[in-house]
Formats: sequence, C-alpha cells, structure tokens
Amino acid sequence: MTKRNTPQRRHAIVARLEAEGEVSVDALAKAFSTSEVTIRKDLAALEKNGLLLRRYGGAVPVPQELITEPAQPVSPYKQAIARTAVACIREHARIIIDSGSTTAAMIPELGHKPGLVVMTNSLNVATALRELEHEPVLLMTGGTWDPHSESFQGQVAELVLRSYDFDQLFIGADGIDLARGTTTFNELLGLSRVMADVAREVTVLAESDKLGRKIPNLELPWSSIHRLITDERLDPVAREQIQARGVQLVCAAL
Repeated sequence: MTKRNTPQRRHAIVARLEAEGEVSVDALAKAFSTSEVTIRKDLAALEKNGLLLRRYGGAVPVPQELITEPAQPVSPYKQAIARTAVACIREHARIIIDSGSTTAAMIPELGHKPGLVVMTNSLNVATALRELEHEPVLLMTGGTWDPHSESFQGQVAELVLRSYDFDQLFIGADGIDLARGTTTFNELLGLSRVMADVAREVTVLAESDKLGRKIPNLELPWSSIHRLITDERLDPVAREQIQARGVQLVCAAL
C-alpha cells in the first residue's frame, strides 16, 4: 500500500483491530510496508476520532463504556471553503493558520502541499498538523492561553510573529460587516492584526451566514483583507459591495 493511501490504510488498521482485538506498531509497519512513525500517526488520528485507544507499542479497541456520541461533523460549506483556501496555497509557502473551526477544516488537505512552513496560535491546529503523513514544518506563537478562543494571545505571541514574515494568512471571522470588515466577539484583537501585518496576503474564511451579525469588535478592516472565501449562499448585493472594497471574493461551490 503506497503512502498516498492513508485513508485506506487507516480503514484497514481498524478492520485488523476488530478482527484481532489488539495491534502492534511493529506488526502494522511490516504489514503495510511503511515506517513506525507513520503508523503512530495513523493510530493518533484514529484515537482522536474515537476508533481505538493507543497503548505502549500499539492499540486496543475502545471499551464499550467509553464510547460516546460522535463529534458534530464539519458543515459541507466549511469543507468547501477550506478546500478552496488550500487550493490558493503555493508549494513551499510560509503560512499562518489562525484558530477556528473553518481554518481547522483546511488541515486534512494540507498533506498534498509539499514544503510548507505553518505558524499557528491554536493547539487544535497544531495537533491536526502533526497527524498529517507529510507534515509541514510547524511553528507556534506561544503566549497567554485564551479559553474563549482556545488559542494563544498576548504580547509574547505578537513578538514571536513579528520575528518572521509570511506569504499568506488564513483567518476566520465571527461576523462580516459590509461597511467595516470582519468582526469578532473576542476582545483580544491585537494578534489578528499582527498576523495581517506580517503576511503578504490575507485570506478570510467565513460562511455567508456570518453576514449582518451585530458584533461590536472590528477585527480586520477591508483595507487589510486581500481575499474573502465564503459560500454560494452569499447575497448578490453583498457580493457587489464586498468587491467594491477591492477584495477578491471567492464563493466556494459544494
């Protein structure tokens, strides 16, 4: 089985676990002609999805009493937006991925982009990046943990970001204000603006239902945004107004 067949290999690992009741990293690496590092990443991804429990040297099935309801799936609109965003990334690019569910939806697609350097302030994004078979170089901002956004914020994070320069920033939004730009419930705005400052190109990812939300905090003005990727439900009048701001508007198809 080739390295490109990650989903098939992981499916086969689950099937083997169900049949045998226990699997080892060593045996799986030999069975699938791949490295133990790759198998450990497979097991980590499968454990995250609630399909097994890792133990030293291998994995066992999830005990019945620990099985819970599956996590809410990512909406098809978010998935379409994320795929469109990844298509905009150049090979060997240096990018920033901000915290958020829409930006996190990009991660499964990034394994097809060689040579990436990715900075993030999100533990969830960092963990997902490490599960990729061909993982990019990972940088983290550090800083003060903000439980509201589940990300690092503050002066330390800002100083770290200003030590680098990046090709692209991918950032979400709680709301879209046609007059002002993107808005957020979070009052910690500094890091988002520093991210935009140190990136040559700023892409906002937001579903169209974010339009018109009454949110007081302006995150990024239109003058700081190069591209908005949303979905096809966006109102035609809103499309014209956004494009009149000089922003490249992309409405991702399902």
